[in-house]
Amino acid sequence: MRIAVMGTGGVGGYFGARLAAGGHDVAFIARGSQLDALRTKGLHVESPRGDLHLPEVTATDDPGTLDPVDLVLFGVKLWDTEAAAEQIRPLLRAGTAVVSFQNGVVKDEILSRVLGPEHVLGGVCYIAATIAEPGVIQHSGPMQKLVFGEYGGKSTPRVEAFRDACVESGIDVEVSPRIERAVWEKFVFLVGLSGTTSLARTPIGPIRANDKSRAFLHDVMEEVVEVARASGVPLPGSYADDRMAFVDTVPATMTSSMHHDLERGNRLEVAWLSGDVVARARKLGVPAPANRAIADLLSVHAAGRP
Repeated sequence: MRIAVMGTGGVGGYFGARLAAGGHDVAFIARGSQLDALRTKGLHVESPRGDLHLPEVTATDDPGTLDPVDLVLFGVKLWDTEAAAEQIRPLLRAGTAVVSFQNGVVKDEILSRVLGPEHVLGGVCYIAATIAEPGVIQHSGPMQKLVFGEYGGKSTPRVEAFRDACVESGIDVEVSPRIERAVWEKFVFLVGLSGTTSLARTPIGPIRANDKSRAFLHDVMEEVVEVARASGVPLPGSYADDRMAFVDTVPATMTSSMHHDLERGNRLEVAWLSGDVVARARKLGVPAPANRAIADLLSVHAAGRP
């Protein structure tokens, strides 16, 4: 497949590198020091699933310099979604798929509005990967899975082709006929993890071990479930309990990308996570006090340090 990675951060860098090593034609779109490193020393991945070094990669900050592709793996920060979607227009032709593995549920709404729903696949990823330094992606733990599918549930040649590319590249993969539900299922856990680890400034271990913070985490996720159900997404009423059971299985050291960004003084995605839950809850008449507390308190740091 011809693939473009729009946003070569932890997620895009990791999966793009795996796909390139699997024999696919992958171009990386990046900027700043990351772009400089890709051009001068290639892309390194440090991973329990096997290290990679791609000494030469196609890297640019201008999608317009690339030929159209079969698929765009879209991984920019949420605040850049609309602008980045406009930038990738030259990469699209009839049938080109754009699959976002960003955080949040608003991502595909934005992509569909800017690019047209016919180009958008739903997708979620499960991985802990960050930029350790420019040109180096650090993958923590063995988990590295992509879940994607067409909205509406049909199996299409482009979905099957991307699934096969992932399998050939050693990526754990699942094609979902209920991708909207899958996106919300991850959103429930993600909002809980990102909000509580950032607010408490600690990995998940101490949060789940403390009775009060554990109850708060449950409340945060329960609110997301209720917003999903009010939006017509058929999550079980007990889904927050299910996610709490999952929380007890993850490493105590697990944290979130938003917690990393907070510690580094970077801009936060809180407005598109707990903030989005609060906005949707308000429109639907659903209470969301725990998510409002997260969104309001973290708004102090939302723009990052000057």
